[in-house]
Amino acid sequence: MDLKLLFMSTLFGIICCSSAQQEGNECIKANALSCGECIQVGAKCGWCTDTEFLKQGEPTSARCDELESLRKRGCDATGIEDPRGSLKILKNKAVTNRKKGAEKLRPEDITQIQPQKLSLNLRSGEPQNIKLRFKRAEDYPIDLYYLMDLSYSMKDDLENVKNLGTSLMKEMSKITSDFRIGFGSFVEKTVMPYISTTPAKLLNPCSGDQNCTSPFSYKNVLKLTSNGAQFNSLVGKQQISGNLDSPEGGFDAIMQVAVCREHIGWRNVTRLLVFSTDAGFHFAGDGKLGGIVLPNDGKCHLENNMYTMSHYYDYPSIAHLVQKLSENNIQTIFAVTEEFQPVYKELKNLIPKSAVGTLSANSSNVINLIIDAYNSLSSEVILENSKLPEGVSISYQSRCKNGVVNEGENGRKCSNISIGDEVSFNINITAQGCPKQGKPESIKIKPLGFTEEVEIMLNFVCECECHKHGIRNSEMCHNGNGTFECGACRCNKGRVGRQCECRKDEVSTEDLDKNCRKDNGTDICSNNGECVCGTCECKKRDNPEERYSGKFCECDNFNCDRSNNKLCGGHGRCECRVCICDANYTGSACDCSLDASTCLASNKQTCNGRGICECGTCRCTDPKFQGPTCEICPTCPGVCTEHKECVQCRAFGTGEKKDTCERDCSYFNLIKVKDREKLPQPVQAFPLMHCKERDANDCWFYYTYAVNNTEREVHVVETLECPAGPDIIPIVAGVVTGIVLIGLALLLIWKLLMIIHDRREFAKFEKEKMNAKWDTGENPIYKSAVTTVINPKYEGK
Repeated sequence: MDLKLLFMSTLFGIICCSSAQQEGNECIKANALSCGECIQVGAKCGWCTDTEFLKQGEPTSARCDELESLRKRGCDATGIEDPRGSLKILKNKAVTNRKKGAEKLRPEDITQIQPQKLSLNLRSGEPQNIKLRFKRAEDYPIDLYYLMDLSYSMKDDLENVKNLGTSLMKEMSKITSDFRIGFGSFVEKTVMPYISTTPAKLLNPCSGDQNCTSPFSYKNVLKLTSNGAQFNSLVGKQQISGNLDSPEGGFDAIMQVAVCREHIGWRNVTRLLVFSTDAGFHFAGDGKLGGIVLPNDGKCHLENNMYTMSHYYDYPSIAHLVQKLSENNIQTIFAVTEEFQPVYKELKNLIPKSAVGTLSANSSNVINLIIDAYNSLSSEVILENSKLPEGVSISYQSRCKNGVVNEGENGRKCSNISIGDEVSFNINITAQGCPKQGKPESIKIKPLGFTEEVEIMLNFVCECECHKHGIRNSEMCHNGNGTFECGACRCNKGRVGRQCECRKDEVSTEDLDKNCRKDNGTDICSNNGECVCGTCECKKRDNPEERYSGKFCECDNFNCDRSNNKLCGGHGRCECRVCICDANYTGSACDCSLDASTCLASNKQTCNGRGICECGTCRCTDPKFQGPTCEICPTCPGVCTEHKECVQCRAFGTGEKKDTCERDCSYFNLIKVKDREKLPQPVQAFPLMHCKERDANDCWFYYTYAVNNTEREVHVVETLECPAGPDIIPIVAGVVTGIVLIGLALLLIWKLLMIIHDRREFAKFEKEKMNAKWDTGENPIYKSAVTTVINPKYEGK
C-alpha cells in the first residue's frame, strides 16, 4: 500500500511539474515566425534580432522565448525586441470643489469624475492601470420628470399630485438650487382589445356619469421647467381615463421619456424619472393581443406631445428599457402601491440605478417618497463600460469611504457616499492578442445615472519597432522570396524555410529528405525534428531550457552526465550531450574540482603528507589515517586519552570539561550501548579503537573511537563499573563496628529499664499483700462440686 501511494504521489508530481512547465512556456509553444506574432503571445515573450543567434537546426520560431531565457541563450539585451504598453492622459480637468450658495456654475462646468480622456497602448497580456477619482458635487442640478398613470383607479392620486409642483420645489431646494420638474401621463395603447369591447366607449371610457378623457398611450403634458406654479396649473387640468385590463402601457411611456430628449428638455445633469402607478405593466409580446407584431424600435415618436405609434409598435422589452435608460443616464423611481411592490422590486433588480417606494392609496406621501429614493440613488456610484473590443478585458477595484476596498463585480461600486465625498477606482485594461487589422478602438466608462463619462482610446501594439526597418524582397531571403526583418526572413506566401528557400509543395520530397538523414541512416533528423526544405528543424521541448540542435538534431543540452542530481554537477554546461566544464572542474559530470586548497592541512601540507589530493578530496595512502586531510589516526597510541574527557562529559556529565562540553566536545557522534558486548568490533571497513578509562571516583567506563569516512563515531557503555577496592574496606568495617556498638548500647539501656520496672511492680505487690484482711466464713458464692441424687424407687433394701 505504501509503495502504491508513493508511486501515485510521484506520478502526480511529475504531471504537475510538466503542466507547470507547459503553462510557463507559452512563447515557445506559439511557434511564432515573426516578431509581431511573438509579442502577441504574451507580455513575457521577446524576440531576438541577432542574425547569429540561432544554432544549427533551430527553427526561426526559436527566436521567440521568455526574456530571461533569451539572455541565458546568449542574446544581447540590445538585440531583444520587447515593446511595452503605455498610458497617456489627454484631458484631466480636476473635480469640482463647490459649496452650496457659492457662485452658480453651468452644468457643463461641473466635474465629478477625473480624468476625462485617455489614450492606451496595449501590449498583449500586459495590463494598463487607470486610476479614476469621483466626487459628488455640492448643489448639483437635478431634472425630475413625473410620469403618472391616469387610469380611473388613480383618480384620488391625481388630486394630490396637482399641488406637487410647488411643494416638491420647496423640498428639493434643500438639496439643490437648480431644480426643474416636468409631467407626463399614460394609460394604454389605443387599440380595441385594450380599451373596450365597444367603440362608443372611446370618447368616455369610464362607467356611469363619470367624465373621463379619451384613452391614450402617452402624453408629454409639461416639459421640464423651474416654474412650480406652471406645473400645478397644467396638472390641475388633467382628467383621468380608463382601459379594459389591469396592466397598463407604462413601458411605452418610459421609452418615449428616455429617448425624446428635446421634447422632455433633459439637460446633462442628474436625471430622475418618477413612475407612479397602482397596476402592473405590459411588456414585449403583449402587443400581439391587439395584432401588433413589430418590435419597439426605441426611437422618439412624439407629435404634438403625443405618442403616435402605439398602434404600430409593440411594447419594449425590459432589456430594451434598461439599455435606453442607461444610455440616457436616467435614474428611475417606481412609486407604486403596496399591492404591486413585489412586482416592481423584481423589476428594480433588472434596472440599474433604480429604486422602489410604497405609494399611499391617494399618493399623499409622494414627496417624501421621492426625497428618500433620491438620497438612496445618489449615495451609490456604479461604474459601467461600453462594449469591449474582442480580446479586451477589464477589471475594477474600488476604494470607498472608511478604507473599504472592493474587487470583482463589487469593485465597480461604492455605497453610502455623501455630498462632497471622494472615492477612487483602479481599473485594469488588458488585451489578448491583436484585434483584427489592429485598428484603434475606443471605450467609455461612466457612473450610472450621471452624464459625465471617461473616454479611452485603445491602440494595440501589434508589431515590433524593427518591423519598420524590414527590407522587402531581400536577397538575404533566397533571391527575394521574403522580407528580412528583425534578424530573420518573413517568407512570402507559398514559401517556407529559414531563408524562404523552398516552396510549400516541395518541402517533403524524397530527395530533400535524404539531406536530413545522418550517415545515410533511416531516421529523419534523428527523430528529433522535421525535414523542411532539406534542412532539419529540431523539435521544441516543453522545458524552454532544454533544446535539440545540430545539423541532424543529433545534439541536445539535457542528456549529459549528472552529479548530485545536477546536470554537469552544476559546474558546467551541456553541449551535444557532453559536459563543458567550468574552470577548475573536470570529469564527465564536472564533479571533480581541480582546486587543491581544500586538501591543505593546518601545517600547509597537502593531506598532511599522508595522501594524494584528488578532485578536491584527500585520498590517504597510509591506511591508518583518515579525515579530510588525513589527520585522524583512530588506532594510534594516545587516542583514548585524547578523547577521554569529552566522552566522559557527554556520556556521564562529569569530568574536567563538563562545563565546556557543548563547546569543546561536539566533534563526534555519541552512541550509547547497554553493555560491553554491544560495542562495535574491529572487523569494520574502517579503523576502530577500543578504550578503557577510569574517572576520579575510580569507576571504569568503556568506549570505542572510530572514523567512518569523515564522520567520527564514539560508542560508549552507558553504565559505569565501580568495584569495591581495598581502600574502602576499613571504611566499611568502621561503619559496621559503629552500628554494632550503637546497637549494644541501646540493648543495655532497654535491659536496665526493664529491671527497674520489674522491681517496682514486685514491691507494689508485696505492699498490697501485707495490707490484705481475709474472712474465715463460708464463701456465699461457693458451691460444692458434689451432687447427690436419690432414687425414688429405692426403699433401702
